Amino acid sequence: MNLPNKLTMFRIILIPFFLICLYMENPSARIAALVIFCIASLTDCLDGYIARKYNLVTNFGKFMDPLADKLLVCSAMIALASVRSAVMLPSWVVIIIIAREFMITGFRTLAAEQNIVIAAGFWGKLKTVSQMIMIIVLLLGIDNTFFRYLSYILIAAAALLTIISAVDYLIKNKDVLKG
Repeated sequence: MNLPNKLTMFRIILIPFFLICLYMENPSARIAALVIFCIASLTDCLDGYIARKYNLVTNFGKFMDPLADKLLVCSAMIALASVRSAVMLPSWVVIIIIAREFMITGFRTLAAEQNIVIAAGFWGKLKTVSQMIMIIVLLLGIDNTFFRYLSYILIAAAALLTIISAVDYLIKNKDVLKG
């Protein structure tokens, strides 16, 4: 197993520790959850960079990296929709984001059956980054007017980018549905 794949697996291993810290609901545990989430998010950037730079791209990595991202982000959002915070993540936003992930995963499965590989596009990457930033700001839990408004803006941006990226995937790959 190469380094990028180890980083991907490390990201998955961090998820339960992140959730345990988040649900402990004390300030030290919340900070630990924030640090763990940031480390996990950084491994997402790092594994892809290393894989491309050193030509370490594998089929395992192509499958597991996006899965690890989805597990991390969806776990964090589901948890944030249920824990007390300065700004609660609305469950309808979580539903939109998770529904998009199921839809695109199903779409990629259809494409794979037709020997078509659908790589992550610009909007999909921007969506993931916006979701991770939103989660980090929500984990900070700073209860003041600026951070409340920033949180609302980031939640709206993440939801909007989720929808835009889904539409982008479908439009660019509409031939998959014809097959």
